[in-house]
Amino acid sequence: MIRTREDLKKRTELANEVMASYDCRILVCSGTGCIASGSEKVYEEFMRIVGDTPGVTLEFGSHGPEAHLGVRKTGCQGVCELGPLVRIQKGDKVVQYTKVQPSDCQEIFNRTVMGDDVIESLLYKQKGVTYTSPDEIPFIAKQTRIVLENCGKYDSESLDEYLASGGFQAFQKALFEMKPEEIVDEVDRSGLRGRGGGGFPTGRKWKQVARQKEKERYVVCNGDEGDPGAFMDGSVMEGDPYKLIEGMMIAGYAVSSENGYIYVRAEYPMSVARLRHAIAELEDKGLLGDHILGTDFNFHMHINRGAGAFVCGEGSALTASIEGNRGMPRVKPPRTVEKGLWAKPTVLNNVETYANVPKIVLQGADWYRSIGTESSPGTKTFSLTGSIQNTGLIEVPMGTTLREIIFDIGGGMKDGGTFKAVQIGGPSGGCLTKDHLDVPLDFETVKKYGAIVGSGGLVVMDDSTCMVEVARFFMSFTQRESCGKCVPCREGTKRMLEILEKIVGGKGELEDLDRLEELATMVKNMSLCGLGKSAPLPVLSTLNTFRDEYIEHIVDKKCRAKVCTALRRFVINPEFCRGCGKCAKNCPVGAITGVRKECYHIDNDICIKCSTCKDNCAFDAIYIEA
Repeated sequence: MIRTREDLKKRTELANEVMASYDCRILVCSGTGCIASGSEKVYEEFMRIVGDTPGVTLEFGSHGPEAHLGVRKTGCQGVCELGPLVRIQKGDKVVQYTKVQPSDCQEIFNRTVMGDDVIESLLYKQKGVTYTSPDEIPFIAKQTRIVLENCGKYDSESLDEYLASGGFQAFQKALFEMKPEEIVDEVDRSGLRGRGGGGFPTGRKWKQVARQKEKERYVVCNGDEGDPGAFMDGSVMEGDPYKLIEGMMIAGYAVSSENGYIYVRAEYPMSVARLRHAIAELEDKGLLGDHILGTDFNFHMHINRGAGAFVCGEGSALTASIEGNRGMPRVKPPRTVEKGLWAKPTVLNNVETYANVPKIVLQGADWYRSIGTESSPGTKTFSLTGSIQNTGLIEVPMGTTLREIIFDIGGGMKDGGTFKAVQIGGPSGGCLTKDHLDVPLDFETVKKYGAIVGSGGLVVMDDSTCMVEVARFFMSFTQRESCGKCVPCREGTKRMLEILEKIVGGKGELEDLDRLEELATMVKNMSLCGLGKSAPLPVLSTLNTFRDEYIEHIVDKKCRAKVCTALRRFVINPEFCRGCGKCAKNCPVGAITGVRKECYHIDNDICIKCSTCKDNCAFDAIYIEA
C-alpha cells in the first residue's frame, strides 16, 4: 500500500531501479491498430523465445551474469499503417521495426536483442532513406509530444512504469504544495483550451465550478470519440491511462470533487479494459479512494460505457446517459458547470484536455504557453488518415500548418496523387483546400475558413475524391446520429441529405443549391446543440470551395472523380477491344451488344453502372468516361 508521500517516493525509486536494471526492453505496440495487424502473436512469440533462452531472465532481482530482458506491451507507437510495430531499447539506443511478423522474432532476438546488429528489411523507409531510431523518423521527429509522450515507450498497464516515467509527480505537487485555487489559476494562465472541439478555456470552466455554492461536484471525462477516422482519445486511454486518471485527480482536488466519471464509447473495449485495470491497481495501492497519501482528499473513479450514439459526445447528452437516461441534449442555461451530472456542478473535459494537466502543473503555465500560438497554446493530437503516405497518430504544436502535417510529417500524397482537400473536425467539420495549406491550425484561424479543429480528425483527400459525395457521406452520418429532439436538426438534416442524394444520383437541379444553402444556414443557426449547429459545415464548406463540382453533377451529369455511380458512363475503347464478347456475356441487364471479333457497344441508357463489364474485360478496353 502507498499510504503516504514517502511511500510513493520509495515506490517510485524502486520503479526507477527496475527500469535501470534492464539490459534490453522489447516493446511491442499493443494499440488497436497493431493488435488488428497481429501484434498479440508477436508479443507471445517474444515471450516464448525469451522464456526458452538460457542465460536470460524476465524478473527483477539478483540475476548476476544473466541478461535481464523486458518484453512489454506499449500503447500506440504512432506509425499505425506499418504495424505490427516493435521497438528494441538497449540503454539510450532504440531501434524501430515495422511490419514485424512472428516469424521475424527469432532473428530480431538473435541479431538485435542479444547482439548489436539491425535488420534492414524491417526498418522504416521513406523516399529511399532508411531510419533506425524512432526519433529519426520524420513522422515522429517533427512532432512535439506532451499528451502522447509515454505512448510507445512504457507498458501501458504498469503503474510502476508510469511512476518511472514521472507519473504522479504533478499530483503530489498539487496535493502538497499548492492550494486548489492555485491549481485552477495555473491551468487558467496556461491558456489550455478544451481539446474536444469547442476550445473553451479549461481554467475558466474549472473556476466556474469551483465558485458554485453547491458543495457536491463531479469531474467527468468525455471519452466518447465518435468522429469517423478519429482515434486520438482512444489511443491515450489505451496507451497512457494513468496520465488521464492523474489529470482527473488533479481536477478533482482543484474543484473539491470526490468522484470522477469516464464516459467511454462502446466501440473502445480495450480502452475500457485498460482503464479498469489502472483504476483497480490505483485502488489496490491506495492512490484512489479515501484519504489519499494520508490527506483528507478522497477521490473515486467510475467508468460508464456509451451505447454508440454520436450525440452523447455533447455535454448534457453525455451526463444524461451516465444517469441512465436517453442521451439527448437539453436547453441551456443552466450549463454543465452549474447543473451537470445529477444536477450538480460538473467539470466536463475530454481525454486529451485532462492528459495535458499533469505537465502544466509540473512545469508551469509559462512553459505551456511557450508552445503553440498566443490564443491557442500547447499541442494538438491529430489522427492522420486518407490518401497520404504515412497514416497514424501525431501531436504537433497548435499553429502548425497543413503543409507541414501533410508533406513533412505525413510524407505527402499516396501513389503520386495530387492534394485536393482535407476534412478537419470530422462530420461536424469542414474542408480545407490547397489554398489553406499554409494556414496555421488553431481554433480561431480554422474557424475563419468555415471549419473547426474539432477533436482532431484529419482525412486527407486527393483528386480521386468527389467532394459532393464527401458532403453526402458526412450528412448521412450526422442525420443518422441526430437524436431527433429538435426539429431543425431532425428534419433539416434529412432534407439536406435528400437533396445531396438527388444530386449524386444525377437528378439534381440548379435550384437545389439554393435550397441546400438555405437549409444549411437554418440548421446551423437554430439547432439545439453543437451536433446540429455544426452538421451543415461539410456542406457549406464544399459548396463554397467546390461549387463547380456541384454544378458539373447537375448540368453535365458528370462526376469528375468517377465516384458517383449514377453518373458513370462506361465506354469501350475500339483500339483495345478484341470482340471476345465476354463483357456482353457477363452484363446482367443486356446493355452490351456487338458482333464477335468486332468492337462491342455499351448502351448507357440501359447500363446499371455495376462495373461487371470492366471487371471482366481481359484487355482493359472498358473505361469510365471523365
